[in-house]
Amino acid sequence: MEPNEHARMATPPADGGPSVAEIEAWADALREVVDALGCHFARAEARLRVAQYLRGLLSPVERKNSWQLAEATGDASPYGVQHLLGRARWDADAVRDDVRAYVTEHLGDAEGIAVLDETGFLKKGTRSVGVQRQYSGTAGRIENCQIGVFLVYASPKGRTFLDRELYLPTVWAEDADRRKHAGVPTDVTFATKPQLGQRMLQRAFDAGVPIRWVTGDEVYGGDRRLRVWLEQREQPFVLMVKSTESLWSDGEGGVRQRPAAEIAAAVAPEAWQRLSCGAGAKGPRLYDWTRVKLARLESPDWEHWLLVRRSLRDPTDLAYSVVFAPTGTSLETLVRVAGTRWTVEESLETAKGEVGLDHYEVRKWEGWYRHITLSLVAHAYLTVTRAGATGWEDASDSTTSEPQKRGTLLLRTRPPSSAQLPVLGGMAAYKAKQRALWG
Repeated sequence: MEPNEHARMATPPADGGPSVAEIEAWADALREVVDALGCHFARAEARLRVAQYLRGLLSPVERKNSWQLAEATGDASPYGVQHLLGRARWDADAVRDDVRAYVTEHLGDAEGIAVLDETGFLKKGTRSVGVQRQYSGTAGRIENCQIGVFLVYASPKGRTFLDRELYLPTVWAEDADRRKHAGVPTDVTFATKPQLGQRMLQRAFDAGVPIRWVTGDEVYGGDRRLRVWLEQREQPFVLMVKSTESLWSDGEGGVRQRPAAEIAAAVAPEAWQRLSCGAGAKGPRLYDWTRVKLARLESPDWEHWLLVRRSLRDPTDLAYSVVFAPTGTSLETLVRVAGTRWTVEESLETAKGEVGLDHYEVRKWEGWYRHITLSLVAHAYLTVTRAGATGWEDASDSTTSEPQKRGTLLLRTRPPSSAQLPVLGGMAAYKAKQRALWG
């Protein structure tokens, strides 16, 4: 090797792409993740398969289903991939626990925010576990789909997933025949989405994940039992509610229950403040905001508020959140927390686009949890890598605002452009290096 070859490999290419040294560091980090998970796979073949599966999820393969992942790893059939997701012996929940620990170690922060949300996985037929015609926020309408409930962790260091649960509708939970064919465990009973969310939060709290705030949309904010549970834990939250949500407030006629929309309608014009709840694709997400104190049992340490967001474009477009916060918490802080709820939508979008969260073809309970969990491993790895990398961002990503680009690295696991090939010694040398790094 020529004396200056190491320097050329470590120097970022002229167009800002990753150097070979950076690619090597990313590969080493992925090996460490795979090695840490190895204890959950008793057989060497399964450990090899999970490593290949993760590399496939992180690869530029367009559809990360069993056939295409098998082709990417050089297998003649998808049998090995299907065996890993269906018949191999390993515990997806144990892997999930390791993912949570990995995220906490690398992204944990005292100001961390836990975000609850769900997403739909569109399906054909009626045999996939949990599938039925139900509302999908992904499609924006009622579709034949499965619903996954997710817990995302957002901190100043990055955002990724902590946990996942599959929503099992009542018609599935009460049908012994369908349960048997889909492999639903006998101890699984019907649970609402807020109940699934509470389970995931409980696991995160028990694991010591630093969570300053909890937030989520109306599905979770509208569940009073979830709100009371969080209050009893003295866990601050900003949870969205519908305009019809009845809340105790002091107004004309004294203290009584009023719909959130009625409480907001009584706010004086001068009580609104224009604030940004975070950076969007086109700059700061500006809205008008106000808050109204709710009439709850008084405590010197805690306050209850109704937080209201008003669109600048359409003043009749209002959104409402119930707040439980330490006394003295500023409106600016509540707005920031409310804005963090969008991180779960961004995380779901990137997980589907980059690591094949919705590309699975499994039908059974265990297969769903295994694929989804390994997708979360891949997403967590990407997020941690981005948080730790410097000097390269994908300039082609026009949907990301400048503040976001400065705050996080948009790593892409795709080959460099042709302009970078001379630096790497040509396409043949680059492919050889990739084979050496990724197997």
